[in-house]
Amino acid sequence: MNSPLNDIAVPRAAAAASGPTSPSTASMFVRHPLFRPLAALVLLLLVDLLLVPGFFHLEIKDGHLYGSLIDIANRAAPLVLAALGMTLVIATRGIDISVGAVVAISGTVAAMLIGGTMVMQNGVPEYVANTPMVWALCAAMGAALLCGAWNGLLVAGLGLQPIVATLILMVAGRGLAQLFTDGQIVTVYYKPFFFLGSGYLFGLPFSLYIVGAVFLVTALLMRKTALGLFIQAVGINPVAARLAGLKTAVLIFFVYVFCSACAGLAGLMISANIKSADANNAGLLLELDAILAVTLGGTSLAGGKFSLAGSVIGALIIQTLTYTIYSLGLPPEVNMVVKSVVVFLVCLSQSAEFKNMWRAFRAKNKGGAA
Repeated sequence: MNSPLNDIAVPRAAAAASGPTSPSTASMFVRHPLFRPLAALVLLLLVDLLLVPGFFHLEIKDGHLYGSLIDIANRAAPLVLAALGMTLVIATRGIDISVGAVVAISGTVAAMLIGGTMVMQNGVPEYVANTPMVWALCAAMGAALLCGAWNGLLVAGLGLQPIVATLILMVAGRGLAQLFTDGQIVTVYYKPFFFLGSGYLFGLPFSLYIVGAVFLVTALLMRKTALGLFIQAVGINPVAARLAGLKTAVLIFFVYVFCSACAGLAGLMISANIKSADANNAGLLLELDAILAVTLGGTSLAGGKFSLAGSVIGALIIQTLTYTIYSLGLPPEVNMVVKSVVVFLVCLSQSAEFKNMWRAFRAKNKGGAA
């Protein structure tokens, strides 16, 4: 016996099978979380294509690949590392504004330990490290991990607000780095150390391999284990996650340690690139760029769902924007103004109240037009 429900359901099923009413591939692509950051990056690249001569030109010199695109990716590497760490922190409803200070500390520790002393070997002057480089790098990363443990203890253990807890290290950490160096720039003369920031492997900057390895390990941990799901649960509702049996304090402690570890790597990369440690300027405002990169990539500051790939794209957007402004001969201050505008637009896009106002405005216009 046919019912009216069958008369409605069958045509709908047939229409869905036929395809016109089903969402097209284009619409699915537009709705993808990475569509907007990718579109912004492509738009910037198109601007560079039109206004910056030879922007996409690549050439090989001494077996190394050179060009504007390679330069952007290389200079964005420290920011990508900081953004990856910041992504997990923000996913738990936290924030870490001490990233720049951790960069200064790790770079300072490595530079002070490695240094460089000139010796004569077979009549040729060469610089040797004051401390074996492996131990110096381990000490620098150890200092970064201690910074992360301090932040994690304050946030997860003592329950301090993340922005307040990390503000302590943001101020004290850079001060400690300046005390270590007596406010001076520490120069490194040991060439093998430079490879971390300015070396090449198989024609590409070595920093890109470091970033790729960190991204791959992080993505595997987040997708192939339950860790990513646990972090999302803590960000969505920490109380419910704790009642469900998750060790929320341990998870929060972990993300702050991981964030500082990424910042420590970024500090080594920056110090190796400039062949010195500048405790006053190294990593300055890097935490703000990392937060902006994460939000540009689609991760909400309210916590919960996050996108590692989106954070990488966000970091590339920021570095491409900086490169574009400098290439066009605009004052460096313009970069800060543009970033502030971008932050404002990102905040609007994540505001529930603004979205409701926008929907009401569109509905009102459609009603008036009808």
